[in-house]
Amino acid sequence: MIKNRLIGPFTQLLTMNNIPLGGSLNDNQLEIIPDGGVIVCGGKIVKVGNYDLLGDEFGDRNTVIDYIDSEMVGIPGMIDPHTHICWAGSRANDYALRLAGKSYLEIALGGGGIGDTVEKTRLASPAELEVSLTERALNYLQNGVTTIEVKSGYCLNTEGEIKLLEVIEKVNRKLSIDLIPTCLAAHIKPSDFNGTQTEYLESVVADLLPEVKKRNLSNRIDIYIDKGAFTTSEAKMYLNLVKNMGFDFLVHGDQFTEGGVEVACELGALSVDHLEMMNDHEIQMIARSKVIPIVLPGSSLGLGGRFAPARRLLDAGCSLAIGSDWNPGSAPMGDLLLQTAILGIFEKMTMAESLAGITFRAARALNLTDRGVLKAGFLGDMAGFPVADFREIIYHQGSLNPSIVWKRGQRQ
Repeated sequence: MIKNRLIGPFTQLLTMNNIPLGGSLNDNQLEIIPDGGVIVCGGKIVKVGNYDLLGDEFGDRNTVIDYIDSEMVGIPGMIDPHTHICWAGSRANDYALRLAGKSYLEIALGGGGIGDTVEKTRLASPAELEVSLTERALNYLQNGVTTIEVKSGYCLNTEGEIKLLEVIEKVNRKLSIDLIPTCLAAHIKPSDFNGTQTEYLESVVADLLPEVKKRNLSNRIDIYIDKGAFTTSEAKMYLNLVKNMGFDFLVHGDQFTEGGVEVACELGALSVDHLEMMNDHEIQMIARSKVIPIVLPGSSLGLGGRFAPARRLLDAGCSLAIGSDWNPGSAPMGDLLLQTAILGIFEKMTMAESLAGITFRAARALNLTDRGVLKAGFLGDMAGFPVADFREIIYHQGSLNPSIVWKRGQRQ
């Protein structure tokens, strides 16, 4: 018989329950249970409430007690909805050039950028990629992130993209943390492809995506729309084909130039990610759609650029998820909580908005409806911080790490 597990007592249990998907939030909208407890069975939450009352209700030989003997605030396991953490090599030289005044696009045209990582990742063996991806994923788990979206996009040929997606699948099976794979073969046109950008995208549809679907390696397709990547017309052609194949899809948009938002909203993408260069018209476009904006403060920090307009998106009634964009080039930090705290102070986001962006709203940006909230039927994914007040989590600007992390109700 599978036993119940009673976890607690938490000084405060922040459930993120009854949070609306879109719009601005006040901290007083947060459900906070003092002396809280969680009953988990089979990896899913059975009940949330007062620890002592749960103990009275479930306290028999079929319940294991996971007792917390110090001050602790519990929140849902954090979710990073946008990363590129399956890569080989380093782009420290790119970073040095940016510090010396070169722009991201200038570095890419000079032989750096995504193309440099593609060259190194193609040469890496699956075993080497597995080691580095495992290390990064475990770093996330230690910091309270229990679900991570992971993109391919650093090989840009059929064999290499399959290699990356298979490594992501293998690490996902091996670790307790959940890796959500996304195929980003439409990152840029690789330099060794002998044809136009449209012809490259057509080759991805003809050669790679049927294998991805056949092997069940991913049901999510991404494309980068921007200067140096793909145009809006190329992206519409590609995404319509992707849509007809039955894939979910999303868009890298408005990082350096506008246009990605319109494509995402017109075609019905799950999310549009980046948005540093978006305008008020595009904000209203998202507000009228079901597309979830994902902002990436790590990219702004890595490039020394402006942040996406998180405050204006929220005030317009949009949802807002926050991702780290952890990658070897523009966002090498990979610290989701630190980036969220910094974004919050610059964009004047409440703590409720910040925490929703890396829990419930991040889950919905990934089309996941079983996590990001602590309530019955959801996964028993939690992070416990060694403080008595939930506000301390954001207040410490990423320097406060969880002391305990639970994945499906098990301590990690």
